[in-house]
Amino acid sequence: MRMITRAASGDDFEAIQRIYADAVLNSASSFEIEAPSVEELRARHARLVEGGFPYLVAEVDGEVAGYCYAGPFRDRPAYRQTVESTVYVASVFRRRGVARLLLERLIDECASMGLCQMIAVIGGKRNAASIALHEALGFDRVGVLRNVGRKFDTWQDVCLMQRALGDQSSGRA
Repeated sequence: MRMITRAASGDDFEAIQRIYADAVLNSASSFEIEAPSVEELRARHARLVEGGFPYLVAEVDGEVAGYCYAGPFRDRPAYRQTVESTVYVASVFRRRGVARLLLERLIDECASMGLCQMIAVIGGKRNAASIALHEALGFDRVGVLRNVGRKFDTWQDVCLMQRALGDQSSGRA
């Protein structure tokens, strides 16, 4: 199995849309209810990349197996050194190290940009695998927002996790 990560390109968005649609329709990892179109995902990608944020895909034997990106944590200027991470993997590629490879590279790229903190907002009560991955990569659980989303006729929690990045990890700018 040959696995690589690289910057996402325009040709990747049909695969990205399939991966994300599965998450939207079959899990509480995303709180969206309807899967966005390929065009909408391309527009979201363009906004992030124009903002200078990394947006990556992982390929396994030439097939897009997952993707991740970092974006602004919040819109206020004081948050500019903090990013929120997102990672999704196609169901057939889960538990093969794809998410770890993506998240490790995302952390490295954000640290090299001089960013200070990365926040993971992990949706769903049953998302233990994502929580365990983030813990393994140095994220701390910093809170749980209980019953903040309603999906599949069930109230859903959100686990907040945080990780310091690079030399900026002291919080001093």
